[in-house]
Amino acid sequence: MADLHIPDALLVKNYVEGNENALATLIKRHESKIYGFIYSKIADRDISNDIFQDTFIKVIKTLKSNSYNEEGKFLPWVMRISHNLIVDHFRKTKKMPMYRETEEFSIFSIMSDDSLTIEGKMIVDQVEVDLKKLIEELPQDQKEVLVMRMYQDMSFKEISELTGVSINTALGRMRYALMNLRKIIDKHQIILTN
Repeated sequence: MADLHIPDALLVKNYVEGNENALATLIKRHESKIYGFIYSKIADRDISNDIFQDTFIKVIKTLKSNSYNEEGKFLPWVMRISHNLIVDHFRKTKKMPMYRETEEFSIFSIMSDDSLTIEGKMIVDQVEVDLKKLIEELPQDQKEVLVMRMYQDMSFKEISELTGVSINTALGRMRYALMNLRKIIDKHQIILTN
């Protein structure tokens, strides 16, 4: 239980100093987010598992070689590694990924780039505003789950506890919310990109 309060940076330091359990704690802490991110782009469990394992092989090699220097930014660093491995996978298979909004992946995570121009930033901001208007058209139970998941970064376990429904019901509501958003977007022929 005490592991929950140890910052990632300290766990990384402990692992580099020889504490193998520190890495196990880091993997356990972030596996659902990282695996979900990979699976949202690959949509194949076996390949996603391979990329997840390859991600942590690279993490271990980098940490063991003392070349890790992303102080305090462990999760974004690991996500970048997994993203690069996903890109490599698509290069090898010569297939382009089709990005879809899912429980674990927001299209804004690939759109939000520090190097966005002012115009690009305005477009992303407008897309956010338009998306929030579309979310208002969803049934209340679906809107509630979507907002908790996407904007409050809550896990489905937390959502189920807070709303008093099962995890499967919360997952179902999220799925229907995303399907209904797509229908609303198609119906109004809305374009949410530049």
